[in-house]
Amino acid sequence: MRRLPKIAQKGESDMSKSKVSNTVRGDNSASWLKRFFHSGIILYIILIVLAVIYIMPFVTQIATSFKTDADATANPVSLVPEIWTTAAYKKLFLNSDFPVWFKNSFIVTIVVTLGRVFFDSLAGYALARIDFRGRNVVFSLLLAVMSVPMVVLLIPKFLIIKSLGIYDSYAGMILPLLIDAAGVFIMKNFFESIPRSVEEQAMIDRAGTFRIFWSIVLPMARPAIVTISILSFQGSWNELSHFIVSTQSSALTTLTKGVASLASGQLSQGNQYPVKLAAAVIMTIPVAVLFFIFQKQIMNSSEGSVKE
Repeated sequence: MRRLPKIAQKGESDMSKSKVSNTVRGDNSASWLKRFFHSGIILYIILIVLAVIYIMPFVTQIATSFKTDADATANPVSLVPEIWTTAAYKKLFLNSDFPVWFKNSFIVTIVVTLGRVFFDSLAGYALARIDFRGRNVVFSLLLAVMSVPMVVLLIPKFLIIKSLGIYDSYAGMILPLLIDAAGVFIMKNFFESIPRSVEEQAMIDRAGTFRIFWSIVLPMARPAIVTISILSFQGSWNELSHFIVSTQSSALTTLTKGVASLASGQLSQGNQYPVKLAAAVIMTIPVAVLFFIFQKQIMNSSEGSVKE
């Protein structure tokens, strides 16, 4: 009878130790979960999943462009072709007007990009620095143009191009795209961020407005210029609706119109998945290369332009 209390005491001790152990485990689990959530692992997992979802169509596009027609039709989302072949690329460059499409897109894109950088910068500087009558009205109209869907302007644009006699020509393809409201808006905001004291010394030396703009202010706007260049290149390279209403001749067909025509089976019968996606791959390369080269410079904060 004397041993019973000791046994009971021992049982109570074991139970208390078990409770303490469970409590410690619970605390460790809670702290581990807290560290897990605060470490940002979930955020990285979500970003990885989104990246895979975003990249997969491009990977599938590249893989399919190296397939045969039969393989692409039977296994459209397979990432490994059964037989690697460049027949789709040969067909594009040797048996189609693809080189003409590429040449037209290249010419239009380069001219439009250079023109937009120059004219958007001029207009942005005028709205930011020159105090002329009606400046606020012009800026309000600029914002209004940005809010209008481009599809609404297609018919008026066609009528104007026709009346000017530049329909179905490089002039009709290029001139309406030389000014971009969004580009003017970006340049205006950037020029306003540059201190006016930068221009005061040039004014004292009696430099003209254009000289101040060209020699002093414009070199300081490199981040904005890079941004406008990339946006203009991408926008004119991928433009479709404007070229539909401004050209008709097959000699002036651009990549966007040509690739769109492939969807209707222009080259031959069948699905033509490899040919279509090969054209899309080639069309994607210039914009992707340009973006990856200059992505770090897009709208970076300007370096200190005034030494104190």
